[in-house]
Amino acid sequence: MKKFFEEFKAFALKGNMMDMAIGVIIGGAFSTLVTSLTDNLISPILGILGKVNFDAMMWDVFGDGKLVFKYGAFITAVINFLIMAFVLFCIVKAMNKLMEMGKHEEAAPA
Repeated sequence: MKKFFEEFKAFALKGNMMDMAIGVIIGGAFSTLVTSLTDNLISPILGILGKVNFDAMMWDVFGDGKLVFKYGAFITAVINFLIMAFVLFCIVKAMNKLMEMGKHEEAAPA
C-alpha cells in the first residue's frame, strides 16, 4: 500500500497532472465563453432570422407551469456542443499537422 501511495504522489506531482489541471481550468473558461457567445450573439441572430427566441421555446404539459420541457435550452446546449466540438477538431487537426511536419524534418537528415 505504501508503494501505491508513493506512485500516486509521483504521478500527482509530475508535470502531466499539472498540465491536465490547467487544461481543465482553461476548458471551463472556454466553455463559459462559448456559452456566452451562443446566448448573447448566436441565439439572438438566429432569433432575428427565424423570428424565434430559443429561451422561450418550451412545452408546458399541463398548463400550470409544474411540468415544463424547455427544449429551447436544449437547442442552445446543442449549439454550444457543436461549436466546442468544431474548435477542438480544429485544434487536434492543427496539432496533428504540426506533429507530422516534425516527423518529416527528423526523417530528412537520416
